[in-house]
Amino acid sequence: MDSDLFAHKHGAPADLSADQRLDWLRLIRSRRVGAVTFHRLLAEHGSAAAALAALPRIAAEAGVKDYSVCHQDVALHEMSLARVADARMVCWGEATYPEALYDLTDAPPVLWTMGDLTLLNRPAVAMVGARNASSLGLRMATRLAETLGERGFVVVSGLARGIDAAAHKAALALGTIAVQAGGVDVIYPDENTSLAQDIAAKGCRISEQPMGMAPQARHFPMRNRLVSGLSRAVVVVEAAARSGSLITARNALDQGREVLAVPGHPFDARASGCNMLIRDGATLVRNSSDVIEAIGTGMPDKRHEVPVRPLPQAAPPLPGPVPERRPLAEIASLHSQILARLGPSPLAEDQLVRDLAMPTARIAPELLMLELEGKVLRQAGGLLSRRD
Repeated sequence: MDSDLFAHKHGAPADLSADQRLDWLRLIRSRRVGAVTFHRLLAEHGSAAAALAALPRIAAEAGVKDYSVCHQDVALHEMSLARVADARMVCWGEATYPEALYDLTDAPPVLWTMGDLTLLNRPAVAMVGARNASSLGLRMATRLAETLGERGFVVVSGLARGIDAAAHKAALALGTIAVQAGGVDVIYPDENTSLAQDIAAKGCRISEQPMGMAPQARHFPMRNRLVSGLSRAVVVVEAAARSGSLITARNALDQGREVLAVPGHPFDARASGCNMLIRDGATLVRNSSDVIEAIGTGMPDKRHEVPVRPLPQAAPPLPGPVPERRPLAEIASLHSQILARLGPSPLAEDQLVRDLAMPTARIAPELLMLELEGKVLRQAGGLLSRRD
């Protein structure tokens, strides 16, 4: 196996071995294993290899028939696509993994990256807004991105047309990160192909999706949580009352980030979302000084220290109860009680535990099984909903 695929940008050896990286990729690509489930499995079993071995049994106990993990050839093919695209794999806990994402309960275990990885651990501000932005909105985004870059901040956005593209272009020479909804090697929209190439050369592009994956509707909210998660604050420049930019703003609030908005004319529908955010308590932005005042000055004196995950063979730091063996009838009864309490509207896991009046250690393993079975959807902020 080509070890170059598993090296960091400057040739330093990776924290995980090639075999371990393959196991991590197989685990996160296995059916019904999302980021939260991945971390729980790794915490319970100590390594991705052990989790892969245990998955069929866990799925069978949850009533899932004919479950199989992601085949090694599938993961190897994805790695070959990454080699062709000159994309690099960054795993949770490694030195180049974005420190800001450790705050997320659903932090991606694996990121594909293209470009300058050092940008991932510099202080960042996200800028989002309307795709059909006004001339004034584009000028505001450009000016904010330029001045924030001059103050030492990396500008993060989603590589969409409109405000996103304007922010990326303005910050290109100073530092910008594009979070992609599809695979890191798939450019969307096509009109931003040249911009995406420039970002790969001078900035950084990242994605948690498989290489070669065309973006789908469900991927954009997932991308948005990373745009906000990477950043100290989210600045909304223009946004309609119902828009993806407001989803990013809600993510930011859930993640403990600052939310700021540029006000607009009350008659302009593109400003209605920003005006709503300000009405509800978001900081009003007139220039970059307002952003700096809200979040503090640019570059920190020293690198923010975060816990780095040891190699998978070591005892993992993530909490996670080890499922106890109980009769299938008892398990089925508990599953029914959990599902009866959940609906399409998200419910906090803590509230579910209180409603069921049972120990968390008893409920958590069954939630994991229901996630694997596809009956429960876990969202950011510890929220659960039922997936029928």
